[in-house]
Amino acid sequence: MKKALLTFAALVALSAPAMAMDVSEIVNKANHTAYYQGEDGRSRVKMEITDKQGRKRTRDFVILRKDVGNKDKEQKFYVYFNRPADVNKTVFMVWKHVGQDDDRWMYLPALDLVKRIAASDERTSFVGSDYFYEDVSGRNPIEDNHELIETTDNYYIVKSTPKDSSLVEFSYYKNYIHKTSFIPVKTEFYDKRDQLYRVSTAEAVETIQGHPTVVKASIKDLKSGSQTVMTHSGSEYDIGLPDDIFTERYLRQPPMEYIKR
Repeated sequence: MKKALLTFAALVALSAPAMAMDVSEIVNKANHTAYYQGEDGRSRVKMEITDKQGRKRTRDFVILRKDVGNKDKEQKFYVYFNRPADVNKTVFMVWKHVGQDDDRWMYLPALDLVKRIAASDERTSFVGSDYFYEDVSGRNPIEDNHELIETTDNYYIVKSTPKDSSLVEFSYYKNYIHKTSFIPVKTEFYDKRDQLYRVSTAEAVETIQGHPTVVKASIKDLKSGSQTVMTHSGSEYDIGLPDDIFTERYLRQPPMEYIKR
């Protein structure tokens, strides 16, 4: 199927008038678009981390994702690292839940160790990048209170405040949700002093198998001056991933037929 590549500016140009929507419906549609399209999916990712001095590091990995049921709730993620050598064969796996903490594991091949990632670690750096563990698999919408603070020609702007502020480092965040695609084009995080300190941006989008898909995204840490860019390639939906891939056994024995396809 032909893919239509859209830049950030093109998303604005393609906007169309939309009917008024309830904030919960907006948030749920955005969450679905960001994490739940299709029954499963696969993508190759190149991550480039640039620090304040302009020094660059890279990470190459494959993401496998499978939904459990059809209600945008339970879901499983499997992330396999190829490069560089110091993270080769490292695996990050998530079982997302509703109403309870997600289960997260990291397999460290150098130690042959499977490590459980505690809920308190969800908002810490993902393999040394500006992304957090929670950014990769998604934050559950029920963890926040949502308010539609503005509607423009192109965006729904939603302010989300954590129900339990002790679990996170931010005070609130704003999502700029594109009216037509429901892609969260930009997310701004504000600290306890009400200062913007972190910005996530969808920089390029493709329509893949009928699904609007972010293929290039970035996160900037305004305090440290660092930035991480993730570029996706070979993205696919509905490839028929088996359930048993997302188990502890496959942390040590990666499903290479799906990783290298």
